[in-house]
Amino acid sequence: MEQNINRIILEIRAGTGGEEASLFAGDLARMYQKYAAKREWRFTVLDSSASSVRGYKTFVAEISNPSTGSGQNLYEILKNESGVHRVQRIPETEKSGRIHTSTASVAVLPVVEPKEVQVKPDELEVSFFRSSGPGGQNVNKVETAVRIRHIPTGVTVSSQAGRSQSANREQAMNILRAKLYEAQQSAGVEEISSLRREQIGSAERAEKIRTYNFPQDRITDHRIKKKWGNIEKILEGNLEPIVKAFRKSGG
Repeated sequence: MEQNINRIILEIRAGTGGEEASLFAGDLARMYQKYAAKREWRFTVLDSSASSVRGYKTFVAEISNPSTGSGQNLYEILKNESGVHRVQRIPETEKSGRIHTSTASVAVLPVVEPKEVQVKPDELEVSFFRSSGPGGQNVNKVETAVRIRHIPTGVTVSSQAGRSQSANREQAMNILRAKLYEAQQSAGVEEISSLRREQIGSAERAEKIRTYNFPQDRITDHRIKKKWGNIEKILEGNLEPIVKAFRKSGG
């Protein structure tokens, strides 16, 4: 893999836990967006499926570093975010005060050049639809959003943030190439389904890499056995303590 990858695809999916899982996915999306802002990275939302005003069923964004030659490797910094994140808290939707356990999965993929992943036009199934906003309502009268299905692997991606079909198609192809490249690097395209399960799991509660325990105000990363307090501060984009911990561990 390249030594300095400064464009990545961030994909977040709500897992177990219904509406609370969607709210947690929204919290994670905002955390990464605020962290990117602190690092002066460009954060572009490519696609999202909202379940409420604050929550997401799915969320896809591109993060890039506009400062060329800075030496920052975005992929190396954020790759350890990939996996199932688990939250334990009293949801906003909970009326009896019970603590719920919910999950959201995160995938971090490098954006690669077209020459690194050969995708044949006849392997693609392309469709168009209207962009949607919070709650799923259509916000555009023209079908500018693009959905692309890679027939050999069954991988389906979409983009609706751009103002034109061509812009959304380009972004959707970036997402598709990133997913296929990661599969090729790790297991081969023919095993892409198992690769995705390995990277982000099935979003079941037991398949966690990190737990956000609100009653105890503690975040625990189960891979490097580290704990941090002040969850709210970290969710405001202060990820640096976690990033530094992984650097020290060699992860």
